[in-house]
Amino acid sequence: MTGPRRNPRGFTLLEVMVTMAIGSVLLLVAATLLGGAGQTYDRGSGSVAAEREARAVLTQLGEDFSKAEWHDDTVFEPQGEGWKQDRVGFLSLQPDDAQSKGGRTGDLCALHYYVKDIEVGNSVVRCLMRGFHESGEVFPELLTGSVGSLFDEQDVDEPVAFGVLSFEATPLVLAEATGKYEDWKPGGAEPQPDAVRVRLVIARRELLGKLTSTKEWDSSPLRGNPTEAANNRDLEVYEVIQRFGNNA
Repeated sequence: MTGPRRNPRGFTLLEVMVTMAIGSVLLLVAATLLGGAGQTYDRGSGSVAAEREARAVLTQLGEDFSKAEWHDDTVFEPQGEGWKQDRVGFLSLQPDDAQSKGGRTGDLCALHYYVKDIEVGNSVVRCLMRGFHESGEVFPELLTGSVGSLFDEQDVDEPVAFGVLSFEATPLVLAEATGKYEDWKPGGAEPQPDAVRVRLVIARRELLGKLTSTKEWDSSPLRGNPTEAANNRDLEVYEVIQRFGNNA
């Protein structure tokens, strides 16, 4: 009686089959782990992209608000329910390099922030827009008393953040009695706000790719509940209080 048949390397057929089976299992486990790592990387990179977007726009907003000059036509206009799309318009002192040589006659410019859907490729992306009027356009409007027209939407306005599901800009005053910020009310004891609370909700890349039309941005269940945005893995939420003008 002969023993198990062996190949030239000295392994039996059974041993070879067992080794191949173990190798297949290890490859399957490795593929599963790599797939999970890839998904984690996608989520992480989506978060980094959203954070970079938010950091840039909040820095820009902070600089614009800190140089604000109050005017009776200043706009703080809440828009929408749940997912907010506020509109803000104000005058702000801007440096020379923020204006063109031909459009600069001083440093007082007009700025306008609002939310708008724009087409990018074959999709619609909800963006935070920044409108800008140079000092050469502002001073004639100051003379005629029609500053409010500078805060209307114009074709040359630029998107400063993409995938913006919600934008809130709430004017605040610092209460002397408590040392805390409270909502500022037009016509109240304080003629102008001391600061602005900005809350920005940005869709991460995974969700951004699924919201491709205005209807989906307005009503898709993928957005979740506005009150639970901070717990939604597909959203990044940022909230800061920024000084408004030089009186804060």
